[in-house]
Amino acid sequence: TQSLSGEEFKARVQRAKQYIASGDVYQLVLSVRFAGKHTLQPFECYRALRLLNPSPYMFFVDLGDTQVVGSSPEALVRLHGSTASLRPIAGTRPRGKDAEEDRANEASLLADEKELAEHVMLVDLARNDLGRVAKGGSVHVGPYQSVERYSHVMHIVSGVQGELRDDSDAYELFAAAFPAGTLVGAPKVRAMQIIDELEPQRRGLYAGTVGYFGANGDMDQAITIRTLVFQGDNYSYQAGAGIVADSSPEYEYNEVLAKSEILRRALAMAEEGL
Repeated sequence: TQSLSGEEFKARVQRAKQYIASGDVYQLVLSVRFAGKHTLQPFECYRALRLLNPSPYMFFVDLGDTQVVGSSPEALVRLHGSTASLRPIAGTRPRGKDAEEDRANEASLLADEKELAEHVMLVDLARNDLGRVAKGGSVHVGPYQSVERYSHVMHIVSGVQGELRDDSDAYELFAAAFPAGTLVGAPKVRAMQIIDELEPQRRGLYAGTVGYFGANGDMDQAITIRTLVFQGDNYSYQAGAGIVADSSPEYEYNEVLAKSEILRRALAMAEEGL
């Protein structure tokens, strides 16, 4: 089952565009939750994701009554020593059927003014977030607008780095960065209020983080996207798309399906047996 049907999602995209047109927000991330029943061992889904979608952050977390399985491409924030880094991901195309189509999709992604404008806005938001706890003048961007390819999609990715102020720590850095602008929109607080109105269910773990705060002061937090949540015989996963002024509802819904396809495949592979 889906929290929103295709038609309901597209209608909400139109409502989001009205909020954007009236100046409430510049960008808004709307998501759909997919849920169902299962008889699987959740760890088998983790094994499937490792095969199907190797990602910078692979995790299996067993909380007793809840298991969380993910293959996330995106860090919320990392802290190593005094160096803080964010990696905003915004801008998506499906992978091609062959190398030639892959190259064409990448070229079309990097030439798409809507995708680039959305990416620039979210890099700027990440710079602003980091600037709240970083030393003055230390925030810089690099790499800028590189394309990373995953099993089913490709994304535009940038890096934002800075030196943490001496009077700040990992917890303050986390508070400055959370939630990710790439998962809610900009400006964040108003975007979250509108999401609360337009999405029929609370997000739960979706767009949260899985990671660690180290005893040495370091931190690494992955955003819980491309993530399955198991509770008893129920499973759920969620995927979203960034809405801007000239978004096409049909295109954004297809992006939600492309981002969640890997989780459908992992469930099917675990069901069949690896």
